[in-house]
Formats: sequence, structure tokens, C-alpha cells
Amino acid sequence: MGMRYFLLILVGFLSLSQTGLADDSLKVWAFNLRYASNSKPNAWPDRLPVMANLIKKNNPDIIGTQEGKFYQLKELNKQISQYTWFGTGRDGGSRGEFMAIFYKANRFDIMKYDHFWLSDTPDVIASATWGHSNRRMVTWILFRDKKTNKQFYFWNTHFDHRGSTARLESGRLIKRVVMDQPAEIPAVVMGDFNCLQKSPPYLALIDKKLMTDARLLSKQKVVGPDSTWNGFRAIASGRIIDHIFVRGQIEIEQLSTLDPKTSQGRYASDHLPVQIVVHWDQSDVNKN
Repeated sequence: MGMRYFLLILVGFLSLSQTGLADDSLKVWAFNLRYASNSKPNAWPDRLPVMANLIKKNNPDIIGTQEGKFYQLKELNKQISQYTWFGTGRDGGSRGEFMAIFYKANRFDIMKYDHFWLSDTPDVIASATWGHSNRRMVTWILFRDKKTNKQFYFWNTHFDHRGSTARLESGRLIKRVVMDQPAEIPAVVMGDFNCLQKSPPYLALIDKKLMTDARLLSKQKVVGPDSTWNGFRAIASGRIIDHIFVRGQIEIEQLSTLDPKTSQGRYASDHLPVQIVVHWDQSDVNKN
């Protein structure tokens, strides 16, 4: 009888593992898709299947993307139909690049959402006041994880690639907005920040007690290249410009920078995906 009982427990455990119900972890990406272009050899039609296969193979739960155009995002979504996406163009409506967020609708509910622009007038659509070379913005969602009933904020952005003042002021604005949210709700802030660690915009975002670089919290050794940019050619050492920051009761099991070059030498984008595997603090899972 004892052995039979043990086998029943074992079968039940295996069933949970196979369905994923026993695992409440999340796999989250920050990924600059590179805007759609027909310029060879890295034209969007050639990169699309590479990108779709990359996402299917790694199976992230949420992807914060940058630079995607409206038609580009729709074409990608057709290839990865297990995801739903949300966003708006930085020039307003469907115009310009998106900070689109792809997520698994069977795993998450959207409780709230919005956008704001990185400027002195963040509620004004397509505004830019800090010397940006392009309009820049944030798309955010308050998610509810259906597995745990846990709520968390997800913020996705793309800082200017030229204006140092614009990057610094963008970091200050995002930090103020994130810190204004209820402290008991965890937050993930990610994107292409176009700045290195310890640079002024990076330092403007972090706070040792409140918001921290997930790279510094990884319980397991950080893996992958020490760069998140490849320029479609080769990974340039020391170019970590895509970051993920976290606030609140979040445990980072591991941060990885993926190096998804195909056997034919093709990259899906000129950036590399940055991935974190997240566990909620178990003492806090059911409070929200």
C-alpha cells in the first residue's frame, strides 16, 4: 500500500510538471526587433522566420519589444499566434515605432494599461522636449498572473540613441512614475536604454533599496555575451545597452543574454534578447 501511494503521488507530480502547473516562474524578454527594412542582407522578410523560430524555441511568457512597426508586429504575430500584443505608435495611433508588449493571453489578464511620452509633457501624444532625435515613449501594463493571482507592472521603453540629456531626463521621469505606483505591487522595467551600466541615465533609474538591475540580482551565474548589440555582424564586447530593472518582491533566478545566431550566420535582429527567469517571493504570492 505504501508503494502504491508513493507511485500515485509521483504520477501526480509528473503530471503537474508536464502541464506546467507546478511551476509559477516567468520567462521575460527585452528584445529590440530592429525596424522593418527591405535592405539586404537583413531585410525584414528574411529576418521574420528567424525571429519567429527564435521565439518559439525559447518560449518566453512576455516580450517587451522595441522598434517594431505596425505591419511588422502584425506579421510577427501571425507567426507566433500563441501571443497577443499591445501597443501604440510613438508618433500616435499606428504611426511610427512601437514599444509593443507580446504576452500569453492564456496566462495573463490585463488589469490596467497606458502609454506616456518621454518629455516634459508625457501625456501629450508624440511630444518630445529634451532634444530627442526621435520621439520616445513608454508602454505599460498591469498584469495579473492567472497561475498565482499575482499582479505586477510591466514597463517597456526605448531611450534616444543620440541625445544624452534626453536619456538622462527619460531615466528620471520613468523612475518617478514607477515609484508613484503602489509599493506592494512588483514592477519590471525594461527596454533598449541606449546607455551602459553606470552611465548617468542608468544611475538615474536605479536605487539599491527600491529598483535594481536584474543582472545584479541573478541567483545563478549570468550567462551569455557581455553585450546586447551585434550590428548584424559580430557581438561587440562591452555594449550592454538593453537592461531589465525590477522593483519589489521579485526573485531573479537567472539573467541571460541569448546569442541566437543561426548556422547560416543570420541574426534575427541587430540586438540580442535579454532574458530573465522570475519567481515571485512565495511569502507574498497571494496578497494582491
